[in-house]
Amino acid sequence: MEQPPEITAEVPRTWDKPVVSIPVIACLSLVGGQLPSFSAQANLYALGTGGALIWLGLSNRVSRRRPPARLGSGAVWWLLPVMVFGLFEGATFIINAGDEFPTFSRLADPLLEDELVRSAAYFGWLMTFWGLVRR
Repeated sequence: MEQPPEITAEVPRTWDKPVVSIPVIACLSLVGGQLPSFSAQANLYALGTGGALIWLGLSNRVSRRRPPARLGSGAVWWLLPVMVFGLFEGATFIINAGDEFPTFSRLADPLLEDELVRSAAYFGWLMTFWGLVRR
């Protein structure tokens, strides 16, 4: 006989705890940060780590966090800067504005040349993706 979902407790696996998952993500980001930007190795590494996280998110191997009951009324205002950024980035990419009106990606390239900064950005990307997997 199965228990109702209110009674069953989900016990996190050993690898699912933050004391394990955060150092693993840190090691993955250090490896990814050492690869040259936009190289075949970096692209395959990003696709591999992203694919593994997608697979974990679609499977039931990760304990889930409870989603918020309802978003606050201020959450809609966060869409405005995201949409403005997306439109600006997309428009400058499509019209190929070049150096006189560069995209944010092109402006970030000098910062991302340093391996440590690239590893930190990779860590932020992986931690954000891990948070989405846990939802």
